[in-house]
Amino acid sequence: MINITTPITTSRLVLQPIAVDDYAFVLQLVNSDGWIQFIGDRNVHSEEAAKAYIRKIQQTPNLIYWVARLNDNQTPVGIISYMKRVYLDNYDLGFAFLPEFQQQGLAFEAARGILNFVTNNMHEKIILATLLPENVKSIKLLEKLGFQFSATVDVEKECLHIYQLNVT
Repeated sequence: MINITTPITTSRLVLQPIAVDDYAFVLQLVNSDGWIQFIGDRNVHSEEAAKAYIRKIQQTPNLIYWVARLNDNQTPVGIISYMKRVYLDNYDLGFAFLPEFQQQGLAFEAARGILNFVTNNMHEKIILATLLPENVKSIKLLEKLGFQFSATVDVEKECLHIYQLNVT
């Protein structure tokens, strides 16, 4: 199980492991249009459901969610996930940001911070990312981070694209 407790800081963000106290932010994020369209409805529609969702994340081996917060006022703006999926040989990087904080370079900054951390501290050589092929904005972000299209995989009746980052 990945156990990360020290915050990761970037120029504009602090990345901290998700906590139950983040329930209001999670409730907003998982019900945003982009999350529903590209990740799916997680049936998290109440404060209690959001708290239960966070507890499930916290109890899942080989899975961590970092909440990206603005340095200046600690406003939560997005999440970065790092998980070992059963259908992949390597860990998978994911990200989702509230609509009002997209297109500002924050997701890139947060993802770069996590990539630096896992490559330096966990000595990962290959990191993957999976997404729907129509998620063009996320594909562009992955390519900017150095990921390249690798393969497709069918998961639960959906064709996902796998992008790969080879760490040198």
